[in-house]
Amino acid sequence: MEVSESKAKGRKPKHSFQGSVKVIPLGGLDQIGMNITAIETEDTMIIVDCGLAFPTDDMLGIDLVIPDISYIKSKIHKMKGFVITHGHEDHIGALPYVLQQINVPIYATKLTLALIQRKLVENGLDKLVKMKTMKFGQSVNFGDLKVEFVKTNHSIQDAAALAITTPAGVIIHTGDFKVDYTPVFGDQIDLQRFAELGKNGVLAMLSDSTNAQKPGFTMSEKTVGRTFDLIFAEHQNNRIIVATFASNVD
Repeated sequence: MEVSESKAKGRKPKHSFQGSVKVIPLGGLDQIGMNITAIETEDTMIIVDCGLAFPTDDMLGIDLVIPDISYIKSKIHKMKGFVITHGHEDHIGALPYVLQQINVPIYATKLTLALIQRKLVENGLDKLVKMKTMKFGQSVNFGDLKVEFVKTNHSIQDAAALAITTPAGVIIHTGDFKVDYTPVFGDQIDLQRFAELGKNGVLAMLSDSTNAQKPGFTMSEKTVGRTFDLIFAEHQNNRIIVATFASNVD
C-alpha cells in the first residue's frame, strides 16, 4: 500500500507533507501470529515487529513458521532497524532467524528488549546485534522517518504503540492493545498522547483488531485476579492446575 498526503482522507495534518510512504505487511493480517510490517520511503525502511506463527495441524514436522523476508532482503540497503511493540512471541519470535540474514539495530522498551536479549543469547547473537532501550514518549530518527513510542496496555508489560512520522504524514501503529483503566501493573494507556496525535492529523492508523467483530468490550485484566480469588476460595481442598503463557511475566 502506497499513500501520499494529497490522497489521505480524515483530519488534515497541521504540517505540510509532500512525500509518499509504502506500508507493506509481510505477515500478521487475517491470522494470529507472524506480525511483521515494513514501512518504506524512497531512502529508508524500518520493520515493525518480527514475530513467528505456530504451525497448523496439517504442518506435520514443523515447529514454527517465520515470515518470508525476501522483500526486505531485496531492499536491504535501505534497512535501518527493527522497531518492536511488545515481547510476545508473535511479535519477536522470528528475530533470531531473521537477524542472521538482516543484522540491523533493534529498538524496544526495557522488558521487550530483555526478552529479545534472552533469545539472542540462546542463539549466539547477543554480541553481534545492537539494541537500544526506548522510553515512552521518546523518539528515534531513521533518516526521513521518526518513530515515537507511546504507552499502551496489553497482557504483557511495556507494550507500546508507535507514532511514525513519514514524508507523507503520521502513521499510528497500535501494536496489540486494550483500553484498560485499571491495569494490573503500570500506568494506563496514554490516551492524551493519542488525542494530541489525532488533533495534529494522522495519515493512517494500523490497528490491532483481534475480536473487533464481537459486540461489547474486553474486561480489565484485574477481572482475572478476582476470578482466581473466587476459584481458590471455593476449592480449598482440591488441586488447582493453572496454565499460562511462557512470556506472561506479570
